[in-house]
Amino acid sequence: MWIRDARLEEAAALAEVFWRAVREGSSPYPEAARAAWAPEPPSAHDFAARLEGLETVVAEAAGITGFMAMDAGGYLDMAFVLPAQRGQGVADQLLAVLESRARARRLPLLTTRASLMARSFFARQGWQVVAPDPVTRAGVVLDRFEMRKPLAASLGEKGRAAEAGARIFDNPWPGSLATAR
Repeated sequence: MWIRDARLEEAAALAEVFWRAVREGSSPYPEAARAAWAPEPPSAHDFAARLEGLETVVAEAAGITGFMAMDAGGYLDMAFVLPAQRGQGVADQLLAVLESRARARRLPLLTTRASLMARSFFARQGWQVVAPDPVTRAGVVLDRFEMRKPLAASLGEKGRAAEAGARIFDNPWPGSLATAR
């Protein structure tokens, strides 16, 4: 598996990962909640716009298997893995790369609004629930949680990623969805 920065032309593939993760892999949520969360597959154009300005990394192993996106302030905005890849360390490696980049920028903490399903993943990674943060979509209340992780002294990107077994590369692709580091 490779962890690298996303490319603009991969917006359709990222939208597909998002769609499948929500619609096929969000088992704690009933169908009505999944339909409210993602009523239809997002277009590549809309998804590229959604990721604009976010530092987005992808996991690749015979195609994109997951991605995470973080803003410059350390807010983890999106974290999705294909259902068949869950439990394979994909999310661990993606998070390790973004966390190490945040440490390198000396950000004091990472924050997110985690879904019911993602809450336990983040808790295993040392994140703490700050407060419940339910959201209503299409008249359906979705459970989610405001979470944070204080960051200690930086190990550096390559050191932290190596701890998680990730192989990372600097972004050689111009036009990337990722912001400059």
